[in-house]
Amino acid sequence: MTDLGPVTWPPAPIRTERLVLREPEARDRAAVIELFASPEVGSFVGGPRPRAEIERAMPGAPGRRPGRFAVDLDGAMIGEVTLTRDTERLRPAAAGKVDLGYLFLPRAWGHGYAAEACAAVLGWFADVLPGEPVVLHTQTANVRSMRLAAKLGFTEVERFHAWDAEQWLGIRPPGTRNAGQAVEPGPGGM
Repeated sequence: MTDLGPVTWPPAPIRTERLVLREPEARDRAAVIELFASPEVGSFVGGPRPRAEIERAMPGAPGRRPGRFAVDLDGAMIGEVTLTRDTERLRPAAAGKVDLGYLFLPRAWGHGYAAEACAAVLGWFADVLPGEPVVLHTQTANVRSMRLAAKLGFTEVERFHAWDAEQWLGIRPPGTRNAGQAVEPGPGGM
């Protein structure tokens, strides 16, 4: 996998107490379209995209790429967590580091699924690429995301203005673990 280095992709599904994190599948298409067309989801990430545009861009299964996990609750996708190494980051402090991203359908908000899924993905990442820091950026106005970043062990590096809003950039040093986050390996380990 070129984004994240010498990691076998896809990994075995990651199972938590309530969720399964797995590679996206054709059955996730409707949920992905709903996710990217949702005004609530889009409110802090540049706005929703028109549903027809998303449907045209995704004629079949959602895109599969290393670092993209579908978050599955009881057999249905409720969101996604991504890890992406981007060498062209807006901020020098993030250049070359892996960036954690997450989007969840509004009906999944407020249940702790984002914290559970992100902690599991970060635990997997720490096991397969120990010693790698992870960055996260979000709008400071996104109070839920700011709370999640703190809960996951991210600390502020800087604030900056971009995309017509104040942004927050945090880093999670290598070796950071989340207290109370149980993660079980999927078939074949993590």
